[in-house]
Amino acid sequence: MTQNGGGRGLTRRPTLWRASLSSNSDVASVKQSIVRHVQSSLGRDEYSATKRDRYHALCLSVRDALIERWVNTQQTYYHSNARRVYYLSLEFLMGRALRNALVNLDMLEVYESALVEMGTSLAEMEELGVDAGLGNGGLGRLAACFLDSMATLQLPGYGYGLRYDYGIFRQDIRDGRQVEEPDDWLRLPNPWEIPRPDYDVRVKFGGRLQVYADHNGRLRHRWVDTEDVLATPFDTPIPGYNNNTVNTLRLWRARGTAEFDLGDFNVGDYVGAVEHKVLAENITKVLYPNDNVYSGKELRLRQQYFLVSATLQDVIRRHLVKHDNLDTFADKNVFQLNDTHPALAIAEMMRLLVDENGYAWEKAWDITTNCMAYTNHTLLPEALERWNVDMLGRLLPRHVDIVNEINARFLKTVQERFPNDAGMLGRVSIYEEGDAKRMRMAHLAVIGSFSVNGVAALHTDLLKSRVLPDFYKIWPDKFNNKTNGVTQRRWLKSCNSPLAELITSKIGDGWITDLTELQKLTQYVEDDGFLEQLAGVKRAAKLRLAEHVKRRFDFTLDPDAVFDVQIKRIHEYKRQLLNIFHVIHCYLQLKRDPSYFKNPRAFLFGGKAAPGYAMAKLVIRLINAVGRAVNSDASVSHKLRVFFYPNYNVSGGELLFPAADISEQISTAGFEASGTGNMKFALNGALTIGTLDGANVEIAQEVGDDNIIIFGKTVEEVEELRHNGYNPRDYYYADQNIREVIDLLSGEFFNLDEPGVFGPIVDTLMNGDFYLVLADFEGYRKAHLEADAIYSDRRRWGQITLMNIAKVGTFSSDRTISDYVRDIWKVERFPVLVNQ
Repeated sequence: MTQNGGGRGLTRRPTLWRASLSSNSDVASVKQSIVRHVQSSLGRDEYSATKRDRYHALCLSVRDALIERWVNTQQTYYHSNARRVYYLSLEFLMGRALRNALVNLDMLEVYESALVEMGTSLAEMEELGVDAGLGNGGLGRLAACFLDSMATLQLPGYGYGLRYDYGIFRQDIRDGRQVEEPDDWLRLPNPWEIPRPDYDVRVKFGGRLQVYADHNGRLRHRWVDTEDVLATPFDTPIPGYNNNTVNTLRLWRARGTAEFDLGDFNVGDYVGAVEHKVLAENITKVLYPNDNVYSGKELRLRQQYFLVSATLQDVIRRHLVKHDNLDTFADKNVFQLNDTHPALAIAEMMRLLVDENGYAWEKAWDITTNCMAYTNHTLLPEALERWNVDMLGRLLPRHVDIVNEINARFLKTVQERFPNDAGMLGRVSIYEEGDAKRMRMAHLAVIGSFSVNGVAALHTDLLKSRVLPDFYKIWPDKFNNKTNGVTQRRWLKSCNSPLAELITSKIGDGWITDLTELQKLTQYVEDDGFLEQLAGVKRAAKLRLAEHVKRRFDFTLDPDAVFDVQIKRIHEYKRQLLNIFHVIHCYLQLKRDPSYFKNPRAFLFGGKAAPGYAMAKLVIRLINAVGRAVNSDASVSHKLRVFFYPNYNVSGGELLFPAADISEQISTAGFEASGTGNMKFALNGALTIGTLDGANVEIAQEVGDDNIIIFGKTVEEVEELRHNGYNPRDYYYADQNIREVIDLLSGEFFNLDEPGVFGPIVDTLMNGDFYLVLADFEGYRKAHLEADAIYSDRRRWGQITLMNIAKVGTFSSDRTISDYVRDIWKVERFPVLVNQ
């Protein structure tokens, strides 16, 4: 597919590029298409083709339908001279593409029928698909949902990221420990991507600066003697739902400017001959290199700059195809920076405008600050990136100069506006002084953007009051909220088709593109027949999960038990520790009183710990150790089960979200920016047990107090407790339930073969408990007793299930993207027409 701008040296002839839609509209033509690709694309026949060959041919057949729409989409944007939005993210957690593409193309049924006639099934073929781990969790999955919504809403939007050779590690659990294995997702050809080497761009590092006078006598900077790396784009089609729009996710791969040095090779230095190639390709070798060491930090910085430089050069190239200069660049292009990772885009945009295109500083700054928008995703101080200035100066000397100038001009205006606040200059400066001077990327992002948004109402309030209060004082109108959302196409229609079909049978299919239509389900809240159908759909989802877990992990789950699920990145603030402490408490109670729970309970955990995060990895060990003890104890295992789902990813979520009865959203109040798992669980009918944190606040407002269980200290109560001097030992001595759990853990009950291994957990809780596990334990325990009592009333439980589904319409990523369009991006919809 030719992107806007065409091939180099080609004359654009739009009519030649306008294709008719794929004829894969009936079973016979689908079968013919698949067989054709087996033969002509893969060079196989019916005897030599493997199952994977057939899967690859299937994907290519679906891709044919996408490409025809893809070409027309780009032509539409080009000829309409559309204002475009570019979503810059170091993470895109897309999940498997096959079913999602078929759903959005409205071809699911015809392909399912064709595959059955060919002696297989779509489900069987899907298992051969790769779940590319190009993200760590919510950040990357949100980006994927946003791309789906932009295409469905027919918006001229693009995703830009990195094509990592190895994604987030594959998690194995051995002897209860997390073991990281490489995620070699590209070991086999990726049928969905298309390389675009004609659009390679050169990205510079290192070198030195030359100052010279231009023909007008103005001083200019030239960046010379650099180490150059080529960025090669790989494009993936992103189809909208039931329309002709197919947008683009462009991922950059790094490679050397030369494959090898022939001179070194000829004198026998074979390692030196390919050294530059290896060093260059390291940039996109792995997602999240270990940044506990200097080389890892440097590589991470290289990744961030590589993304923004390649992307901005590409967008400028595309703009100049249609325009003579960059004067109107901000009118036609807007960049959304997904957290601080792409914040160097601000400095790079200034470099490209001033150094490469001859703009005066003031005009360049006006263009830059009118095309950059920043989304903050964190309230954790350690997650607000701060880069060592010495490292920056060595890798990106011109950018340090540019940021120095940005900072000096900004501080001058601050001093003029707030002459009586002596400390403000230090608080808002881009630079943090100390033993090592650091560049605060969040500050650069705020200063260089026209919009700064949080991702939940509470999160945005805390940005204004706690994280960036001085900037809010300077630019109150710049701050706004855009509560996150999820795409219902993947997280309901695709992953839970029985529920989707039941909903559609009652209210029609308008909810697929307008999730607020689900409100119509409230008319069935007293309909016992519908509630029974809903319960049957949930049990079927639980049975699917149980069969999958048995087949893949040889672990038995009872589908009649309450499935209590916490699946998310392992972090202390997300409080998986609170959850497993409660499991230990339940174990002790059931040993004494088998009727403590009226209903059998299966506690399901999933998530990855960062390789260098020792405490998070220790929590995984504790979960598995408790699971071994509980599951092997015949006196309780029929009432209580614990399972850690290894290598949790998007495909795992597509099984777990539909099957969950209870959604665990239990972060310490004031630490979770938003969360989107909470939305997926509610959309699939789970009851939330949660704190008033992130988007839980808004979910509670939507579903109502009777359909969610809220516990724990609020943000204000957390701050007050800390202010007054929180002592976790007070809770230990005052609460027998807490004391029993801590004492059992201290007594090595779960680790007799490894004495002391869980000592750091006990020490952390008894001597600080920063995330208030002990302070919130009693409220959490009571919340679970309440949930158990409600579950015993199956009619009431069914009503809660229905109300959660019906009331979460506002949490569609379609609504989120519409809010971005209205308040930030100001882009228009462009329906794509095709020749039939």
